[in-house]
Amino acid sequence: MNEVDALFATLRQAADPQTVDRIERVVTHGSDRDLNRINVLAFADKHHLDEEKTIAAFLHAARIGAFDMTWNVLCPGCGGVLDTGATLKTVDQETYQCALCAAGYEPTLDEMVEVTFTVSPRVRRISAHEPDRLSPLEYYRQIFFSSGVDLPEDFEARFARIQLEMIELAPGEKAFLSLHLPAQFVIIFDPATHAAQFIDVKGEPTDERQNLSMVISKAHALNETVPLRPGPLRLMLENHTERRVIPNVCVAGDELHDLLSRRRAFLTAKRLLSNQSFRDIYRTDTLDVDQRLKITSLTFLFTDLRGSTALYERVGDLAAFDLVRAHFRVLHEIVAAETGAVVKTIGDAVMATFPSPDRAVAAALRMREAMLRLNAEHGSDDLLLKIGIHEGPCLAVNLNDRQDYFGQTVNIASRVQGLADPNVIMTTEAIVGDTHVSEILHDSGITSVSRMEELQGIAREVRIFALS
Repeated sequence: MNEVDALFATLRQAADPQTVDRIERVVTHGSDRDLNRINVLAFADKHHLDEEKTIAAFLHAARIGAFDMTWNVLCPGCGGVLDTGATLKTVDQETYQCALCAAGYEPTLDEMVEVTFTVSPRVRRISAHEPDRLSPLEYYRQIFFSSGVDLPEDFEARFARIQLEMIELAPGEKAFLSLHLPAQFVIIFDPATHAAQFIDVKGEPTDERQNLSMVISKAHALNETVPLRPGPLRLMLENHTERRVIPNVCVAGDELHDLLSRRRAFLTAKRLLSNQSFRDIYRTDTLDVDQRLKITSLTFLFTDLRGSTALYERVGDLAAFDLVRAHFRVLHEIVAAETGAVVKTIGDAVMATFPSPDRAVAAALRMREAMLRLNAEHGSDDLLLKIGIHEGPCLAVNLNDRQDYFGQTVNIASRVQGLADPNVIMTTEAIVGDTHVSEILHDSGITSVSRMEELQGIAREVRIFALS
């Protein structure tokens, strides 16, 4: 058995065998492009696989070294990759600048950080392992654009319609280009360094040759927009970096905007941090102690057992421990099945996160039913579960050597759980106002009763909803 066969044999023991078979088939027969910066959600959809099992399979594949996992900071405007690293710890800038969009963005884990997987060179060598040897348009496709940009199959033909000129420059090389400027907004852009120069071409056409120079350096600073007239241009481009650059001159019109606006779902850092497989595999190796990364929207679910102290007193430590452990096992299984993750347990309480409110509500309903079944099996009502759910912004942080969350959203979710009666799910308006949650409640015949409550540490009254 060679090394690759051994890796996939190991992977089959840790992940879903059907998913692993499909990954191995793509590794063996797929194109180089298929194995670079894989969009796991698109991969699952294309091959008719379960998303969660596919995510878990690639996570295990990265853990054993069959694939390399990368965290890419994206521009929400153009979909370009602004920075990339092997861990989330590399997302350490307060603002990321996109020269192509002439804008700066504070990174959030919702839509600005994607997680992709590239086959390891030890498994198969692909052209993207040496990106500077890719053709210019393959560099755009495989390196510059994120996996969330849904590039059409005829990308090359469509790009040619907006391109005035493109050239490759070796380190230190200089080139002169002669081209004719149309009366449109034109951009000179290098995807390797993200250097950009805007040209506002307007006014009366001219037959006189205009001149413009652009130095491409590591700083990739945005130059001021240059006004020029329609007509001939002599453009000097100079590479002051230590790598190949591939500047192109293109028309920034409707065709370009259409290319950049085509998007598809991708694996966000937010979703991965709320994935049970990821937390189980990578545990504390996620954030640095000083990192504080924003998440625009995350759903928190807190549970607690009512009367657990009395339970230990009534049935004894051993029986109570077994019952509580069974309750934890069931809750963990339900959270993972609903695309969530258990962040921590505190005594008999659980804190879990979900990427969306509907998954949290679905999990809560399943938890309630599961506790009723456990109680019926034991012929008692010992497991009385209190559940609270809230959604909102938060910070992903490292607390007590664990990837955790901080902020008022977490506090409110915890306080709401404290108000819940046994077997009643307590939520906030942010939860019941979600369209998908409304559908779940309607289909399940669940009714809600609301009231205003003062929550400890919260300056304003909060409307809470009891689901029963």
